[in-house]
Amino acid sequence: MAGIGFELRKLLRKDSLSGLLQAYGYAGIISSGPWVLSIMAMLVIGLIANGPNSNPAQMTKFQIVITNLMAISLILTGLFQLALTRFVADRLFEKRREMIMPNYHGVVLVVLGCALVFGLGFIIAGHGHEPLTYRVLVVAVFGLFCLIWIATIFLSGLKQYKAIVALFALGYGLSVVGAYGMRGQGTEGLLLGFAIGQLVLLIGMQWMVMRSFDSPRLIGFEAFWKQYRYPSLMAIGLLFNLGVWIDKLVFWLHPLTASSTIWFFGASVIYDLPVFLAYLSVIPGMAIFLVRIETDFVEHYDGFYDAVRNGGSLQTIEAHRDGMVEQVRTGIVEIVKVQSLAVLMLFVVGEVVLRWLKISELYLPLLTVQSVAAAMQVIFLAILTVFFYLDRRLIVLRLCVLFALMNGALSYFSVELGPAFYGYGFAVSLFVCVIAGLVALDRTFGKLEYSTFMLQA
Repeated sequence: MAGIGFELRKLLRKDSLSGLLQAYGYAGIISSGPWVLSIMAMLVIGLIANGPNSNPAQMTKFQIVITNLMAISLILTGLFQLALTRFVADRLFEKRREMIMPNYHGVVLVVLGCALVFGLGFIIAGHGHEPLTYRVLVVAVFGLFCLIWIATIFLSGLKQYKAIVALFALGYGLSVVGAYGMRGQGTEGLLLGFAIGQLVLLIGMQWMVMRSFDSPRLIGFEAFWKQYRYPSLMAIGLLFNLGVWIDKLVFWLHPLTASSTIWFFGASVIYDLPVFLAYLSVIPGMAIFLVRIETDFVEHYDGFYDAVRNGGSLQTIEAHRDGMVEQVRTGIVEIVKVQSLAVLMLFVVGEVVLRWLKISELYLPLLTVQSVAAAMQVIFLAILTVFFYLDRRLIVLRLCVLFALMNGALSYFSVELGPAFYGYGFAVSLFVCVIAGLVALDRTFGKLEYSTFMLQA
């Protein structure tokens, strides 16, 4: 998210309540906009199932397929997201902009190849009783998802945050309208209507990318060369996305909780809706996280490394180090406070929300647990972001390995223990990772001057 701090600081300089509200509102939209829009779109499409001329079975099938495709595409493209961002950032720093566009196309080509392998397997082996049109549409949506995630991370690296949110609003709005308009054509109609919106989103993103760069070459693969490749970032992207989704995969595939299975696509009615609703509660925490990291923390971060590079006094270096520590501590405390309030509010209005969505109120305990887990995920993201600023990729990798392994194992055990323990696997794994991250962060800041000067040497 580097670069958004300028806009936030400009709003905060107004030194007024309106400026403060604008800064946090802007940060909330930028940090959570695409995430929330995609969740809201799926919830709205789900409500269509209760409308006239709708087939609930077809709608359920559609939602299962889309949710699974989204999960698989995020995990797959996680291999490339962070590595591509770092490649773009390094080339911009080196003022070698001509390398960026060809390598973006190269990464897109590789991702398309991976999606094609999945697609061919799906078309050949899966859904033998389903029409070819249905199978082709599933593969098309999967390919669109993969390309959209790559374009999103690419545009984020270019600081095109407003454009990303606007395009996601347009694309998912059209997906909802398209799915609603074509619902009479069965699952194929729902997929086609959804795919049209995603295609518009991808075209808009591609136009933004092409407008930002030009190059005499069309395709390049330098991003995969040894001197430009970052295996640790590839592993981090894969493991983090796997960690976020692995508890859902456990509930989708476990025979005790899987409510429906379509080939290898699964769903769990008892788990899915509370999880997605809980994620809507993270907007305030994400806003605070972004404001704190991109304003006060970044100022001390820049001051620290400027002093190191320019021969500043030890007193100045230590002052900026202490400033970074204080801002991280303050940010985490504020996230805990606001997310605690969000969890309490969700607990109070949860029954009303569930009733409005025609969901059993028995889901409320799981919704509360998932809200706490979502809040801890915001703190975990804040910790990882600080480590990325300090370029401690090995620590991030270890935390992501811990997150993925613990979430998978504890979620499986929670299913075996029974409904009273559902959701605790995700929550406990994040709690442990947050504690481990804070301990590692304390140690890193404690020897930051030493490690920084050793790296300079």
